[in-house]
This record gives sequence, structure tokens and C-alpha cells, in this order.
Amino acid sequence: MAKAKRMYGCTECGATFPKWAGQCGECGAWNTLVETVLEGAATPAGRGGWAGQQANVKTLAEVSVEETPRFSTASSELDRVLGGGLVDGSVVLIGGDPGIGKSTILLQTLCRIAERMPALYVTGEESQQQVAMRARRLGLPEDKLKVMTETNIESIIATARHEQPRVMVIDSIQTIFTEQLQSAPGGVAQVRESAALLVRFAKQSGTAVFLVGHVTKEGALAGPRVLEHMVDTVLYFEGESDGRLRLLRAVKNRFGAVNELGVFAMTDRGLKEVSNPSAIFLTRAAESVPGSVVMATWEGSRPMLVEVQALVDTSHLANPRRVTLGLDPNRLAMLLAVLHRHGSIPTYDQDVFLNVVGGVKVLETASDLALLAAVMSSLRNRPLAHDLLVFGEIGLSGEIRPVPSGQERLKEAAKHGFKRAIVPKGNAPKEAPPGLEVAAVTRLDQALDALFE
Repeated sequence: MAKAKRMYGCTECGATFPKWAGQCGECGAWNTLVETVLEGAATPAGRGGWAGQQANVKTLAEVSVEETPRFSTASSELDRVLGGGLVDGSVVLIGGDPGIGKSTILLQTLCRIAERMPALYVTGEESQQQVAMRARRLGLPEDKLKVMTETNIESIIATARHEQPRVMVIDSIQTIFTEQLQSAPGGVAQVRESAALLVRFAKQSGTAVFLVGHVTKEGALAGPRVLEHMVDTVLYFEGESDGRLRLLRAVKNRFGAVNELGVFAMTDRGLKEVSNPSAIFLTRAAESVPGSVVMATWEGSRPMLVEVQALVDTSHLANPRRVTLGLDPNRLAMLLAVLHRHGSIPTYDQDVFLNVVGGVKVLETASDLALLAAVMSSLRNRPLAHDLLVFGEIGLSGEIRPVPSGQERLKEAAKHGFKRAIVPKGNAPKEAPPGLEVAAVTRLDQALDALFE
């Protein structure tokens, strides 16, 4: 019997070392090396034939560039995030906090897909009875979807080759293990090797595979970082587990655009699609209140209107607080400095709190002008107009810079009944949408004057 070989793998980057060390020599992370035991140094059988056929060499001109065929998941929001639908042989990794709805959306999707084509749901965390109870509680069709409880990857792949599903779900990859390794399930080597076997199976058979991944307390996907590089698409579920809205965001997609966003609402019948998210995020008070303004953010391939709220209050601390929810705190500090220098409005003795309503994370620079508009409204205790829209990037010299897709943002505002918009001059249209008055500004002082007209 071959002598066991011990290796140490980094949970951050996946690098392996023959000896333990406090710091990973590849990525520099501390205390991330975990011991794994291999069955000798021999390479496991069946490592060859990645694509199921002998590799051939072509010039770029000889390669077919026909669009990859897709099929619908029966969910328009999920199709949007995936880039238009599922691709045969693709591997999709979905991560998110516990209880956020990962298993729910995949069970809903597979129950609907199973009515049109073979599908297999593999669970390593729940029993078949638990999965069936959830399906009945959500009112899903149960007579077509096949469910399997297994954690051994060799058994899973053997069953999948026999059943030949078009779509398969693995819930979750951290519970799966391979007999080629002796380490415990969830370890670096087990997760990496199990995912590699599943990716190889997907490419050979053309089966689309969904992998559910656990997340760490920092919100990143658990396990080796190389896992994200092995799959074709990485999706993250965002939102508060006790809230109603769920956001599904693509952070990697080999078959579509990244940062595409799907919006769902959690109900007693599962996750429901929100086809017009702007209408939900714009549920505002009947009366105009200080510190509130609406901006148009760009998410993937569509504009979305969100409300930005600010609260500015006198600080009794030596270092006033700067708190943001859904916005970049470092950018807030920079914009307050620009407001002081080019708007002659100091906030060094004020606490500033900012929030994006609905739990949306807005990290694009188009939020700069709306952010300062909300701060000014709260600081002066003067409400802005209820039908006012603001967006634009602010430079360090006080100039207002244009942002991408300005026309689409203005059309979205006009569709929701906004009457006035303050935008960068570079985004001013030749002909404004019907019913929308556009004020084009080039400097911060012009924008501040236009706010309270």
C-alpha cells in the first residue's frame, strides 16, 4: 500500500506546500494552510481526456463563432443574470449567506426545467424528505424532478451518466468528497478535486451543473480561491435574510456580462421575480423630507432608480463619524472634502450617515452627485423636490463628469414620472424625454444652485 503523503493547502489561493507555515508563500495570507492527506504521490486514474476527445489545433479564422445555444430556466431574472439562459456544459457557482435562498431558487428552477427536460437534484446536506417537503410547501411540480442524497463524487457522476440529466444541482460542494483523497469533506483538496471532476463531467457530457457554495463570515466563497477560476459563472446572493428583497449578482460570467443583477422578492411561495425593481426601491414617503434624493444607477444591462438617504447632525466627537450602507465610505470622505473646497460648505464638525434604500450596493461613480445632494438637503434641512432625479460623477477639482448610458437613465426616470433631472453636461440629450426637464451642469457650485431652484 502506498505511503500516505501529507500536504498543506492554502484556503485563500489553493497553493500547496510540503510543510506547514504561518504565512502562505503565494498569496501572503496568514494562518490559512490546512493539512490534507494524499494516497501516495501517484496521479489518480482517469485524469486525462479533459474534453472527452483528442485536442486539435486550429487558426482563429477556422474556429466557428456561432452564438452559443442557450435554453431558458423559466425565470426571466435568472436568465438575465446568466446572460440570456443556461449553456450546455456550463458550470455555475452560487454563493450567499445561510438562509438567503440559494436552495430555494435552485429547487424552483429545477422543478420547472424538469417539466421540459431531464434534471437531477443532488443534496448532501438534506434528506430527500426535506427536499420534498420544501417543494410541496412552495407549490412546485414534483412528478418530474429526480432527487438524490449522496456525498461521494464518484457515485454522483456514475448516477448522472446513467440518468443523463440536462441540468444538475450539487447542494453543496463543501459536503462532497472523492475517494482519491483521505482528507475530510470541505477541505481544500477535497473541494478542489471534487469541483474539477464535476467540471470535467459537465464538459464531456454537456450537462449544465449548478454548484452551491458556502461563504465565510467576511462574505467570500469558502474553500480555495481557485474554485472560482474553475467554473464558468459565479453568482452571489445579496440581501438581508430577514428582509423581503434578494439580489442575485453575477461577478464572473464567461457567457455574458458581469455585474448583471436579478431582483427577487421572498414570499411564502418562494422567490418571485421583480420585473420592475425601480418601482419597489422608490416606495417613498408621501411628503418630501430632507436628506432624500433619487438617483439612476446602472446594473448590468439596465438602469435602476434607487433612493439615497442622508442624515447630517452635529458631532460631539473629536473625529466625526462617516457611516455608509451600500456606498463606498472612502469615496464619501473624498466628496465631503470636495464639497468643502469647491462649495465652501464645511462638514468637519458634522456626523454624516448615508444609506441606499432596499439594501442595494451602489459602487459606481454616478452616485457622487446624488450623494452630495442628499447631504446638502439634510445639512440645510430643506427637502428636495419629490420628482427630482440626480446623477453624475464629481472630480477632485469640482467638475461634474459624464457617466455611461445617460440617455437610458433619463428614459427610465421619465417612465416613472420624474419631471426634473440634474445631470452632467456631457449626458444632456439633444431632445429630452417627454415631460422631463433636464438641467445640465459642469461644476459643483452650479449643481448646488440647481438643487434648490
